[in-house]
Amino acid sequence: MESQAERQARVVFTPSGRRGRFPLGKPLLQAAWELGVDIASICGGRGLCGRCRVVCGEGAFPKHGIVSGPEHLSPAGAVETRFGERNRPLAPGHRLSCQAVIEGDLLIDVPPESQVHRQVVRKAADPRPIRLDPVIRLYLVDVAPADLGESGSDLTRLLDGLHAQWGLRPEFPAALLPDLQGALRAGEWSVTVAVHQDAEILAVWPGFKESGHGVAIDVGSTTIAAHLCDLGSGDVLRSNGMMNPQIRFGEDLMSRVSHVMMHPEGSDELTREVRRAVNELVAGTAADAGVDPRDILGLTFVCNPIMHHLLLGISPVELGGAPFALAVEESVHLPARDLGIAVNPGAIAYALPCIAGHVGADTAGVMLCEQPHRSGAVSLLVDIGTNAEIVLGNDRRLLACSSPTGPAFEGAQVSAGQRAAPGAIERVRIDPTTLETRIRVIGSDLWSDEPGFGDALPAQGVTGICGSGIIEAVVEMWLAGILTRDGVIDGEQASRTPRLVPDGRTFSFAIHGENVTVTQTDVRQIQLAKAALHAGIRLLMDRLEVDSVDRIRLAGAFGSHIDVRYAMALGMIPDCAPDAVSAAGNAAGHGARIALLNKASRREIESLVKRVEKVETAIEPKFQEYFVDAMAIPHGTHTLTRLGDLFPDRARLPDTTVPKRSAPVQGRRSRRKALPSNSG
Repeated sequence: MESQAERQARVVFTPSGRRGRFPLGKPLLQAAWELGVDIASICGGRGLCGRCRVVCGEGAFPKHGIVSGPEHLSPAGAVETRFGERNRPLAPGHRLSCQAVIEGDLLIDVPPESQVHRQVVRKAADPRPIRLDPVIRLYLVDVAPADLGESGSDLTRLLDGLHAQWGLRPEFPAALLPDLQGALRAGEWSVTVAVHQDAEILAVWPGFKESGHGVAIDVGSTTIAAHLCDLGSGDVLRSNGMMNPQIRFGEDLMSRVSHVMMHPEGSDELTREVRRAVNELVAGTAADAGVDPRDILGLTFVCNPIMHHLLLGISPVELGGAPFALAVEESVHLPARDLGIAVNPGAIAYALPCIAGHVGADTAGVMLCEQPHRSGAVSLLVDIGTNAEIVLGNDRRLLACSSPTGPAFEGAQVSAGQRAAPGAIERVRIDPTTLETRIRVIGSDLWSDEPGFGDALPAQGVTGICGSGIIEAVVEMWLAGILTRDGVIDGEQASRTPRLVPDGRTFSFAIHGENVTVTQTDVRQIQLAKAALHAGIRLLMDRLEVDSVDRIRLAGAFGSHIDVRYAMALGMIPDCAPDAVSAAGNAAGHGARIALLNKASRREIESLVKRVEKVETAIEPKFQEYFVDAMAIPHGTHTLTRLGDLFPDRARLPDTTVPKRSAPVQGRRSRRKALPSNSG
């Protein structure tokens, strides 16, 4: 009979995606460390510090092929009980990983506060100016005092004063009545009122209040970013970000939809998770800025369609299959308290409109930021995340689509991949003669061949490679002749360098030490992602009947940090003049700020999205053809005419002429037989 020590369980850690098989009875923290999972512990595993707490996933997770639950961990013992007595008791589903022992298959989420090296959420506020036309304004009102000889209520006198002094006759919600008389008397009959759209009073404060605040929030599938703004000046007081806790239900959006389909309570569960995260992020951002959350009067949201629906408490099931119907595409106004956000009780939340079932309010935010409809030049806007949302057009015509790139561009599904965090390789160079590598990591400004590199590294050293790093590594391997145009690591080059080593039936290339290598599977994952992106762009160019574009803007955290030369050399985007390609920063978040601070912009985007022509890649016959063609580097039927312009310092560059015959592409399911791996 098989002993317990011989039996093994499958354990998956999120958000890193690292997984492995372990014998039953193994401590969870030890299993995590063996996989290189980023879990903190400063007490040596004695259950004192609480830094190693994790959350046990509960239910079936088809993507990972496991059923997880608290019963698959050893019961909480005396050490965890004492920890709860000294501190706060652990929340349901939370465990100290140093005390929990593996007793079955598990999905374990490592929350941000338990991570040694938290992800760098690179979604800073865009510095571009915004014309102020606030949706919410503050008005100081002098109210006639109550007089025994005069009839009329305090509310009537307030509304009369507001009309006489400011020409407004807004509605006064009944919810504010209990505090009205106290505010009038505390302010000695002078109060400041916050008015939304000049139509509804949101709050009343005694005396003069100089400013109110609002928050623009970008809810992505991987990260959530918030920008706290002064509504009077438009200044960004603080920007913060955090990981989306829904990642433990799946890195890609379709996995989350599948979870909802298989669990009747799944939609409510995911809604609670994202609302809790938004509430924590808003509270933390306000605290960092020294702002009372009760002074936050407005919030704007940009989200992909699935996150949009989950935030609003709408099941995303209909977005999981054709015809990918949205429950609502129009903009949505609702009280912030309905989303569980602890701000001013009268605060109003506004979600920008969605465009299509796979193209969301985040793309509407990018359009509001980039204004492609105000120029005759043909603009290509690409917001790259776990799903790429693409807009092409000008002042005459606009088209949009979504393409299932998957999480490889963010470091997932890559052997040494990780999300952007201190210690992650973000820049790679390979000498074409010696094949020696140079790297730069997040947290240090020095290249690895510069004096002091080792001393300047973050405390954890080199921990892996993030999305921008793996893109550069693949392109550099191609430029150095290590990688063929079909994406095959050429084992015949092993005589040139010890960095090229056999790896089963294929080869791997060592970027840094023995732990950070690029495998053949890694290359294929990048090819699949970039081919999906390129194919979506080509579909839009066909529909618009153009052979080239005038400018390309890469939005999103990943798009903002990739070197555009490498994006072009890989074939992610069309051949274009290098100086016409640029990063758009957090364009979706900037669009949310515009909608927060400029009333007219809301009307503009609500009208603009109705003009956009939607292209559904899942049913386009040519998508598969373009996808297969784009697997080559840079892509199969086109030459890269500007390679010399992109890398003028290279003495020798690859031949970019089209090969007569390309090797068959492996590892991709037919688009006609399966839904995209991501949507929205």
